[in-house]
Amino acid sequence: MNMYLLFLILLVWATPSLCSSMSTDLETLMAIKDSLDPENRVLTSWTPHSDPCSSASFEGVACNEQGHVANISLQGKGLSGVIPAAITGLKSLTGLYLHFNALYGILPKEIASLTQLSDLYLNVNNLYGDIPREIGNMSNLQVLQLCYNKFTGGIPTEFGRLRKLSVLALQYNQLSGAIPASLGEMETLARLDLSFNNLFGPIPVTLANAPKLESVDIRNNSLSGNVPTALKGLKGGFQYLNNPALCGVGFANLDSCKAVSSSDPVRPEPYEPGNISTKDLPASVEPNTQNCSDAHCKKTSKSLKIGLAFGVIGVIVPSLVSGLLFFLWYRHQKQKIGSTADSSNNRLSADHIKQACRKSASPLVSLEYSNGWDPLSKGRNGYSQEVLESFMFNLEEVERATHCFSELNLLGKSNFSAIYRGILRDGSVVVIKCIAKTSCKSDETEFLKGLKILTSLKHENLVRLRGFCCSKGRGECFLIYDFVSNGSLLQYLDLKKGNAKVLEWSTRVSIIHGIAKGIGYLHGRQGTKHALVHQNISAENVLLDARYNVLLAYSGLHKLLADDVVFSAIKASAAMGYLAPEYTTTGRLTEKSDVYAFGMIVFQLLTGKRDIAQLSCQRVESVTFKDIVDENLEGMFSESEATKLGRVALLCTHESPHLRPTMDHVMQELGDKQ
Repeated sequence: MNMYLLFLILLVWATPSLCSSMSTDLETLMAIKDSLDPENRVLTSWTPHSDPCSSASFEGVACNEQGHVANISLQGKGLSGVIPAAITGLKSLTGLYLHFNALYGILPKEIASLTQLSDLYLNVNNLYGDIPREIGNMSNLQVLQLCYNKFTGGIPTEFGRLRKLSVLALQYNQLSGAIPASLGEMETLARLDLSFNNLFGPIPVTLANAPKLESVDIRNNSLSGNVPTALKGLKGGFQYLNNPALCGVGFANLDSCKAVSSSDPVRPEPYEPGNISTKDLPASVEPNTQNCSDAHCKKTSKSLKIGLAFGVIGVIVPSLVSGLLFFLWYRHQKQKIGSTADSSNNRLSADHIKQACRKSASPLVSLEYSNGWDPLSKGRNGYSQEVLESFMFNLEEVERATHCFSELNLLGKSNFSAIYRGILRDGSVVVIKCIAKTSCKSDETEFLKGLKILTSLKHENLVRLRGFCCSKGRGECFLIYDFVSNGSLLQYLDLKKGNAKVLEWSTRVSIIHGIAKGIGYLHGRQGTKHALVHQNISAENVLLDARYNVLLAYSGLHKLLADDVVFSAIKASAAMGYLAPEYTTTGRLTEKSDVYAFGMIVFQLLTGKRDIAQLSCQRVESVTFKDIVDENLEGMFSESEATKLGRVALLCTHESPHLRPTMDHVMQELGDKQ
């Protein structure tokens, strides 16, 4: 009887401890809501009188089996607040997904106290300030996504202590300073992206020491010096263009380095913690030099042991009791990881997102389609699956990237497709084109040939196909392309005077050259018997990257599409003036029809206008090209260059296809071929 009373007393004593823990998570979540969603427009399901671990409330929150918040998945929700320091109250948090929002402000250094965190996704927001050095103490961190923000300052050298990190994505920020040599100490680092920043100095020799390194992207910085030879082992995984002061042997587009004389100063490796003397450390982290052999230390040690013994007893007994209490409580409930999938608003459940984020970046699956369509089964149609498997994604990856095809990520729709923006787990921003099965070629062999053509296209002026996925369950095929940040050429036409988007003359000339090179590649692809006609060249399909380099979109796409869909696209092209006049009599699209469309785009770039149908009909002798150049340039252009480009455009848009030049001749005229 006495033992029973003792048990009840201990049970009552332990209960407040458990309730207090649950209450703390709830209070922390409400503080997070006030900061991330100050106007209460998004997190309306987060209420102060609800259970955060209930399946019916707290959207995007996931709990572990102990009833603690373990995951917050609020990507792409339109949040527009700041990340609060209060988030550190969620001590069991392992995944924080706040990417694709409009969060601003600094990243609080207190976030480093979330020592259980493995995935931190804050990319595609408006965060600014320095990246906290304290993040280097997050020993369980596996993925750190801070790209597409406005972070400044340097890359913390403390990141070298992140021994479990596999992905470090810092691209498209405003970071400066040197690349820390400590990054080479990261034992599990597989992907490092530092591109499109303001980094300077040499590439650390130690960087190539990371044993699992597969990809390094340092493009568009101000790096200098000799590229470590060991990075050649990454092959295509090492990207380094647009760092004019880099040099090295065996790297394409890099000059050999000049010999350094003994009198030249040797530039040191980037600043490292190992080089810091004790006197440089603040008092709070000075090493303990006290001599503990004296009597005082011995007495302290003895007292400590006695206190520790009582402490252990005081912790173990309540823990056993609270564990039993929790077990009895847990039997009556079913904890779910996160909110359930809601088909009404196309939202991924948090458990689906969490599970998906644990998978590899590109698991390979068999291509599947409705009605048992499986053109990639081994030995079928004379092709083996290995030919295309490196491009294959599964449906789960596509759903995760688009947040289950959220309307927030929808870029556009047509009668036969929808286009979404997405982000892969490696941090890459992509465009995903969804095509219904009924819009694709019904013949498996023809579809497969078209797919092979798409995967074989590789040129600096063509949008790169990252991969594809065909879903039997959804009856759709998905094409994954690299995202192009500056949109299409169409949005730079018909601008009013003073508009910030007005393209400079040199940019327009560069765009014309890029389009010509892209079409020229399609018409004369090496190693192929037949040229590839684009068939749908237009300002809408001329895309511009961050530096206004040209990327032609959807080259070869017609090889996948049914004839009626292709014809629909042709009608749209005709309405915009890009369709060559001979099509109405021949019904055929040839290389010369691509040349015609190119000429029309040249006129659009010269005039800055979409509608140039009348201009293209004028004869060379009657045109004064300086009079047709876009007024928004305010005379800031080369008359001789404008005249040359205008004459090229007139030749390309000649009524007779036989009198139009080939793209090869066009490039010679433009000076792009020797």
